[in-house]
Amino acid sequence: MIYEELNVKSEGENMATVVKKSLNQPEETQTPEKMKVEIVTIDGVKIQRITAEPGWQWSKHLKPVVGGESCQKHHLIYVLSGKMHAKMNDGNEEEFGPGEVGVIPPGHDGWNAEDEPVVWLEIPH
Repeated sequence: MIYEELNVKSEGENMATVVKKSLNQPEETQTPEKMKVEIVTIDGVKIQRITAEPGWQWSKHLKPVVGGESCQKHHLIYVLSGKMHAKMNDGNEEEFGPGEVGVIPPGHDGWNAEDEPVVWLEIPH
């Protein structure tokens, strides 16, 4: 089961529901080249766990699919493992590793900076 519901009722209160889902049992999985995107929607919010294989780069693997000169998505990420590298169109660069949270504005390229998969959570905002 993807989620479990637990009904909790305190005296004099309305019924509240606790919901649990697991990215280990995603509701949706997308597999663009050298990537896996696992998605669950909870309380109306889409949570994504993204795994990029060694050698993955936005400009090589997603640009041909989505178009544009650079990624136009505004990312708020939390890196679980590996290293993600981002380079803005203006040349500003940053690398994100395990336990780090980052904002990557539109107008960038990104790639796996290691010889192991990089795994991060995309945090909706």
